[in-house]
Amino acid sequence: MKLVDSLKKVDVERCNVLVKKHAPGIFANLFRYVFFLSLSYVLLYPFIYILVNSFMGITDSFDATVTWVPKEPTLAHFANAWKVFDMGKAFPRTVIYEIVTALIQFITCAVAAYGMARFKFKGQALLSGLMILNILVPAMMIIVPTYAQFSSMNLVGTPFVFYLPGLMGVGLKGGLYIYIYSQFFKGLPKELEEAAWIDGAGPWKTFLTIVLPSSGSAMITVLLFSIIWHWNDFFLAQMYMSEPTLPVAIKGFSQTSVVAALGVTGDIASRMEVQILLSGCLVFLIPMIIFYIFIQRKFVASIATSGIVG
Repeated sequence: MKLVDSLKKVDVERCNVLVKKHAPGIFANLFRYVFFLSLSYVLLYPFIYILVNSFMGITDSFDATVTWVPKEPTLAHFANAWKVFDMGKAFPRTVIYEIVTALIQFITCAVAAYGMARFKFKGQALLSGLMILNILVPAMMIIVPTYAQFSSMNLVGTPFVFYLPGLMGVGLKGGLYIYIYSQFFKGLPKELEEAAWIDGAGPWKTFLTIVLPSSGSAMITVLLFSIIWHWNDFFLAQMYMSEPTLPVAIKGFSQTSVVAALGVTGDIASRMEVQILLSGCLVFLIPMIIFYIFIQRKFVASIATSGIVG
């Protein structure tokens, strides 16, 4: 009996030691899981809400028993959203005005950044200061002189109000892209470029054959930021263009636009407008979601390499 009691005491002591040893880790992991699940819910809730309500019929939207799973799912809202937002024209405009500009700026900012990172010239410090100023000063603060300048050149209402700043590397977030590129270029070993110069390569050939192929992580980062920010651009498109891009069309949505596009009464339009708006938002999000899915792995690697946070 004494042996049995001693063994029980040893087992109890071992259990107490194990609890004291592992309890903090268990509670920490539990807290971590609860925190990230809660954060994920907060971040994903708007998208889930848009997704569910885009397929929800009008009767389901007024049914108190229907919360997340529609009883009568429908695709009619997408067809209505296509008409209300005139997506057949708004989509091409968004690609022509914004995505083309994003690709132009993606290239020109790399060229400007390489010049600032690798060459010494007069006024370099001034240009670096202007680059930082371009990052800090929002477009809304300089929109009046910018609009007046483009208006004097008869460019308002044409794609060139987007293309010209992109070609100069001073378009939407241009300073940030130059900064990302230049910081990465400064970290590249100069020996690679010097070897190319010895072999007879000039600055352009060195840039195209040595620097760019070695800068995949920075290029992926800038490409993703540029395309997403231009795709979401509302302010500049509304200021310069009379024909709305997709963000401008969605921002200008109202019950009146439903009545005009679908020829329904105001009462019917008031019942449909929420689902139509959410369907339009979902269609607007889908291209960027697909783009990010394809580029996600390379983008995460580029973040780790280039040291960009947030």
